Amino acid sequence: MMGLIVSLLVISFLIFFHELGHFLMARLFGVHVERFSIGFGKVIFSKVVNKTEYAISAIPLGGYVKMKGQDDTDPTKISYDPDSYNVKPPWQRILILLGGPLFNFLLAFFLYYAVALMGANALEPVVGVVEPNSPAAEAGLRPGDRIVEINGRPIKIWDELSEAIRESQGAVEMVVDSNGTIKSVIVAPKILEAKNIFKESVRRRMIGIGPSGDITVVRYDPVHAFSYAWKQTLQASKLIVLSVEKMIEGVVPAKEMGGVISIVQITANAAQHGITALFMLAALISVNLGILNLLPIPALDGGHIVFTLYEMIFRKPLNEEIMYRLTVAGWALLLTLMAFTIYNDIARITNG
Repeated sequence: MMGLIVSLLVISFLIFFHELGHFLMARLFGVHVERFSIGFGKVIFSKVVNKTEYAISAIPLGGYVKMKGQDDTDPTKISYDPDSYNVKPPWQRILILLGGPLFNFLLAFFLYYAVALMGANALEPVVGVVEPNSPAAEAGLRPGDRIVEINGRPIKIWDELSEAIRESQGAVEMVVDSNGTIKSVIVAPKILEAKNIFKESVRRRMIGIGPSGDITVVRYDPVHAFSYAWKQTLQASKLIVLSVEKMIEGVVPAKEMGGVISIVQITANAAQHGITALFMLAALISVNLGILNLLPIPALDGGHIVFTLYEMIFRKPLNEEIMYRLTVAGWALLLTLMAFTIYNDIARITNG
């Protein structure tokens, strides 16, 4: 039960931060925000401050900022008052729309930064598997060997080892700790075939070893934590974008798509493994929320950005009837995807 409560709080906070980005950008450009709501359904708390209603609704899995002159359910409902959203220049409206996703990326960066300061889990550079007839086997590497250096570069975690081999040219010189004995070996990486996270065959420079699975905790000072957080945010963004691309291509089966139930389950599970695991997962979900909202689907931020770019290019807004029909189609698509992912979640639960 506690895990469920924590997961709902995390999801609600991520949504709050997304909407806060829209809210602050709207206020920056003088747009009146009529309602700032966390959740949907029946309002259980509401307070009006400076003509803006701040509300918390019964269903915490969502939220929205209602700006004057903008209605996602009916884009034809507009206002021409000076503090209305739709009278602002297109570039200001685009920045308002980008505010939510940008705040998601910013939140992910701060979460990764906190993880770096607390201590990030990483695989130790200890060999667990040596493939027969591989470059590593030919060089005499054995399970249990710890890789200390590659071409003079200190190796502290497995990711650094993989990166050093991938970026190397020709043979590499490795300093290895083998049961307390330090030795230097020359290994010539080969282009070998492997499977990526999408189970696709890829070819890359490798030496034929796998990690032991031993975990170490790496803590960063406040300066180097910035580099770690930036790198992790970029990697998470690339992963989400690539995942969407693979789903569109059909590489990732539709049955693998998860919805709200999966997110709640995974977040609750992460909460049981400590604050670091929870922060890492929350950062990934935050990046996911930011990128998915940028998809060019009407009713999402990305769809509104496309409409606004059309207005900038052609010097006139999109026809109201067309915009309305596209928005309805966008909502239909989103609701269909939501229903489908919930069906997948339930199917996974019932199948154990």
